Amino acid sequence: MLPSACNAKAYLNVSCSAKERRWVEQLDVRQMELASAIAQSCDIPEIVARVLVGRDQTMESAKDFLDPSLKSLMPDPSVMTDMDAASARIARSIEAGDKIAIFGDYDVDGATSSALMAKFLRHCGCEANIYIPDRIFEGYGPNPDAIDHLIDEGHKLIITVDCGATSFAALERAKERGTDLVVLDHHQVGESLPPCTALVNPNRHDDVSGLGHLAAVGVTFMTLVAINRTLRQSGFYQSRCAPPDLLSWLDLVALGTVCDVVPLQGLNRAFVVKGLMVIRANKNCGLSALQAVSRISGPVTPYHLGFLLGPRINAGGRIGDAALGATLLTCDDAERAEHLAAELERLNKERQALEQIMLEEAIAQADHILMSDPDAAGLVTSSPDWHAGIVGLLASRLKERFRRPAFAIAINPDGTATGSGRSILGTDLGAAVRSAVEDGLLVKGGGHAMAAGLTIQKDDIDPFKNYLDQKLRTQVKEARALDDLKIDGALTASGATEDLIHLLEKAGPFGAGNPEPVFVFPSHKIAFADVVGQGGHVRCTIANQSGGKLKAICFRAADEPIGAMLLDNRGQTLHVAGSLSLDYWQGRPSVQLRIIDAAKVTV
Repeated sequence: MLPSACNAKAYLNVSCSAKERRWVEQLDVRQMELASAIAQSCDIPEIVARVLVGRDQTMESAKDFLDPSLKSLMPDPSVMTDMDAASARIARSIEAGDKIAIFGDYDVDGATSSALMAKFLRHCGCEANIYIPDRIFEGYGPNPDAIDHLIDEGHKLIITVDCGATSFAALERAKERGTDLVVLDHHQVGESLPPCTALVNPNRHDDVSGLGHLAAVGVTFMTLVAINRTLRQSGFYQSRCAPPDLLSWLDLVALGTVCDVVPLQGLNRAFVVKGLMVIRANKNCGLSALQAVSRISGPVTPYHLGFLLGPRINAGGRIGDAALGATLLTCDDAERAEHLAAELERLNKERQALEQIMLEEAIAQADHILMSDPDAAGLVTSSPDWHAGIVGLLASRLKERFRRPAFAIAINPDGTATGSGRSILGTDLGAAVRSAVEDGLLVKGGGHAMAAGLTIQKDDIDPFKNYLDQKLRTQVKEARALDDLKIDGALTASGATEDLIHLLEKAGPFGAGNPEPVFVFPSHKIAFADVVGQGGHVRCTIANQSGGKLKAICFRAADEPIGAMLLDNRGQTLHVAGSLSLDYWQGRPSVQLRIIDAAKVTV
């Protein structure tokens, strides 16, 4: 067990930081001894070993963790329920040369899953068409009208990716019309499953594969492995085409995995490690064009995937053409890819402007909720003026700012409303939403522990607030009580070097489930601090007593307590906590600290 607020001394006596968090040391004495042993056994620096132990690695697991391989971590796809039926049915359509429709979600996981499946089917000679529903007019997942449209266009098989597991009416329509439908999904589902030829979802109740942590793009990749095997066994590749190089498409798997914020552990981590290698080789024409408009310099990292590339792909689904992202990712023409990437860049800037306006109102509503009830379990905000494509971003911002589950809901003129929620570790939002559906409070809804979506009647929003509070109050109280900032070690500005970052990369890639190491810079002077950029970022320079300096940035902090602490203490000393990265300017790397928290120095 890692130290908790109950039994650990506050690190540097910080019991209430700028973000109202207690700082504690990541490792106890026993774990420090384990880190020393791992360092010797694996021939790695002790600071890297400490990071490994802080992420639950042992003597037995450390070596595999440092060198994750698909061969050792990826099981036989057939361990997933219905996988054999799904691969057999899709292979049959490939061999028959059927026209196949791919029905995807409008987020990055959906776009990468759709692109991955389309690339495979087209390589095998099939006409494969991607259909992404309009977020505003169609909502999430398959609907009966869309199914009718796809069947009327002559598609003999429909494959849903990142959706479909709860789309009863749409799948019933496909059954009525005699068209086979295969579902590839990863969202939580109830006991009842919709009618379809096969439903591959590691989170269905009768699946014992242990792969419930996969994003939809991971499930899709596993399905391609299974189909590939089926086609090899049937002799398809001997007469029709060469087998595809599945590993060359791991860039899409890495992108979808990081952007869907699933745990970067086990197989997911291997997907991202290998996928980043493919991305850095610039094998995908669309991704290369997107990197150019995102002004990425230096090697692509999970940060770039989650915060630069992902939002631009999402921009199409939020406020433009929902299929733009998937179209870009399957594009093989450099000139067209540049055009598509430029359009996504334009939409992303428009999205940022809308988000800023909406966020101000959402924060005001959240402040009002917490003034009335400081212990509120969740923040449910809503407005008829909000764009339904941006509510997920609002929920994420509220969750980060107030450290509790949050929903943002866009109210439509007809009295219906569409919302998205984001949760904190230790609170299962998807289960709460499914329960609300079963109890009749929501028109529809679903998701997983950390994120959920819903459709609700306007008049039911207030009852839903009360319902959510009752469902989650205990979970949220316990989760917030254990929400210490765990510190991996102390450094000075002089000690934060490029070599250190390269050493730490052995424990990466970092993201959900494998968080970036957090280091404290004790009693460092804020030599410079100012607000930069439209997002209200605070850029700083911190310095130690011997004169060593380190540039730092605290994102979206200007209007928050941490931003005020940094700006108000220019020339003074603070304890500063954050994560290290390399910032590339004109191709030259320099060390940068991303500030997570700060605290006053106490005697």
